[in-house]
Amino acid sequence: MGPIFRTVKRIFFWRFDRTAWQYDILCVLILVFIFLTPKSWFENSERTTGQGHQNPVQRVYFSVDKALTGQLELSEVERRVREVTGKPETRVISYHPTEDSQGKSISYEVDIR
Repeated sequence: MGPIFRTVKRIFFWRFDRTAWQYDILCVLILVFIFLTPKSWFENSERTTGQGHQNPVQRVYFSVDKALTGQLELSEVERRVREVTGKPETRVISYHPTEDSQGKSISYEVDIR
């Protein structure tokens, strides 16, 4: 148990010199992790459908006309989002306007699926 504990302790507290072969192995392991880790490990998967299936939610922004007063209806937001994304099957999950300092809507932030 003594040699195993010492080895684990040396690795955990990293008691190796920079010129040691153990340091080279650690650098190679770090590079392997960086370049071979799947992108999906780092994607946000908090939002799911009611059945628990992963279905990514995307956020889209679009600006509105300066002459527009009031808020857009859901059908108009869906039409504009489909126009911006080029995907006719896009579904709007939620949306809300972003306003300037005078309180006028300048753009919409839309979550789509």
